Amino acid sequence: MPDSDALTIWPLSGIGEVQAGDDLVGTIVAAARGRLADGDILVVTSKIVSKAEGRYRPAADRDAAIAEETVRVVAENEAGTVRIVESRLGIVAAAAGVDASNTPDGLILLLPVDPDASARALASGIRSRTGAHVGVIVSDTLGRAWREGQTDCAIGAAGVVVMEDLRGGTDASGRPLAVTLPCVADELAAAGDLVKRKTSGMPVAVVRGRADLVGGLDLPGARSIVRPAERDLFSEGTREAYARGRADGSGG
Repeated sequence: MPDSDALTIWPLSGIGEVQAGDDLVGTIVAAARGRLADGDILVVTSKIVSKAEGRYRPAADRDAAIAEETVRVVAENEAGTVRIVESRLGIVAAAAGVDASNTPDGLILLLPVDPDASARALASGIRSRTGAHVGVIVSDTLGRAWREGQTDCAIGAAGVVVMEDLRGGTDASGRPLAVTLPCVADELAAAGDLVKRKTSGMPVAVVRGRADLVGGLDLPGARSIVRPAERDLFSEGTREAYARGRADGSGG
């Protein structure tokens, strides 16, 4: 028998291709087949949320779509082939999250309009239809500064604690914890991706074993994870910082 403290994660199969206007709550509930329980956390790939919301654009409009979603260019390589930007959602990512993978030919897909609102709608609907007090995380794949590769992170959340504040407590040796603030929403998103994978056609995972993180739908969403500009020590790329410094110097 599994330990009561064990973390169990499994994907939901049978969801199929999501179309614009689909009832995503109904799709997920049907795929869960009555297995959802109080305290479960669903990790939902942002792509199916965007598809249900009809966030498609013609592939020929990719550059225009990225520009519309961008509020600030953080960094780009000399060739201009890689551009890291801050999107209107506050997320710093390549190409503002505009993506062509797993989309119909000739189309690109933008991130959800408001991932936290999308997560709230899903959590509220799933709770209503199943009676299970669940949380929802909307995840997307992001790169990391200083590290190769990508991992899934939370871009939307509802009914789940996103930051587990351990500051003020003590570690196992009794030493005080002054800065320990795990982003459990990102950890859950990454854990969900281990079973969803990228090409399996299973865009939703269920995490069971962290019911302590599930709460009201008024909990702060994933937007609260974004570090405020005044505390961001790495708010622009090296080339951009040098260029700004030269411009400031010449203007003085």
